[in-house]
Amino acid sequence: MDHDVLIIGGGAAGLFCAFNAGRRGLRVLVLEHNPEVGRKILISGGGRCNFTNRSVSAENFVSANPHFAKSALAGYTSADFVDLVKRHKIEFYEKKLGQLFCRHSAREIVEMLLAECRSARVSVKTGCTVNEVRHDGRFVVDTSTGQYSARRLVIACGGLSFAKVGATDLGYRIARQFGHKIVETRPSLVALAARGQNWPKLAGVSADAVVSVGRHSFHENILFTHRGLSGPAILQISNYWKKERPVSIDLMPNVDLAAAITADRADRRSLANYLARQLPQRLADHIADRLSLNKPVDRLSNAEIELVASTVKTWQAEFDKTEGYDRAEVTLGGVSTDELSSQTMESKLQPGLYFIGEVVDVTGWLGGYNFQWAWSSGYAAAAAV
Repeated sequence: MDHDVLIIGGGAAGLFCAFNAGRRGLRVLVLEHNPEVGRKILISGGGRCNFTNRSVSAENFVSANPHFAKSALAGYTSADFVDLVKRHKIEFYEKKLGQLFCRHSAREIVEMLLAECRSARVSVKTGCTVNEVRHDGRFVVDTSTGQYSARRLVIACGGLSFAKVGATDLGYRIARQFGHKIVETRPSLVALAARGQNWPKLAGVSADAVVSVGRHSFHENILFTHRGLSGPAILQISNYWKKERPVSIDLMPNVDLAAAITADRADRRSLANYLARQLPQRLADHIADRLSLNKPVDRLSNAEIELVASTVKTWQAEFDKTEGYDRAEVTLGGVSTDELSSQTMESKLQPGLYFIGEVVDVTGWLGGYNFQWAWSSGYAAAAAV
């Protein structure tokens, strides 16, 4: 069956591209291998979908080319998507740091996308596994439900994160087939793990912290797990973490701890109880035990005060690995932007071939940025197909 545009992947980017292309009068078919579209949308944001952020710029993304996302993000903004959400009368709220969530359910976003697809006369085929893609003047896609062809092909089948909702490497395989390079992929927006630490004793403890790797820092909560650290600050820094690089953690942001202890030199509380004024008790106990300083504050030497301050303010945490793709929110890396147009997402190697969303080497921070990349890149491709 012939169409103008075939889109492989019925997730956020694919559906958004589909109805915007359909609005132009194009015959569009979306091929989705899952039994339903938008499965990753449905589980995102705790089931409420953090669908965008009020403040989005290219600085909120990680890519081998930090400038690549600028054109698409400017072409379709977070304000544009908020207007669409409002038109569909979906109630939403701002949680923190500009993060916008559905008030009721992520399914409202999926239903909105499907309603727009119906309005634009887009065809959507689910339970359709792609077996082969080739180009012989037109793109031909052989699937479990038949053969389809079109003059334009959009790859929107995501990355490797969340295999339980159907993630595969199909997009990367198609890219390689047409000569594209793949920037090395790894799990991201993911918890970090390490062996040989006393993690279980602290499991469940959370704390406000500034977490840094190199010049990148995030000030949010961290959460101790049985295997390492999680929480928003850790998920954010995982975009920049590499195995050989320790993560620097400040457990008392905006506090000059050495100066504070010195000023409280007459305090007769134990060090653990003193630290517990601003830290969870279990964490304060752990620090005092680790430093073998179970003594009153008024008995600490100057050297011991400096040791406590450096431990709390510049803890160098070393990790062995991430918690893997099954627990990662996104995939870092992907189809190299060197071989894509930043204006249209079209391949520079194969005319008529487009890559959008997570499959591309553009990865957003936690907070709605990856959904905004799906909307923006999908819109850019839809305007060009």
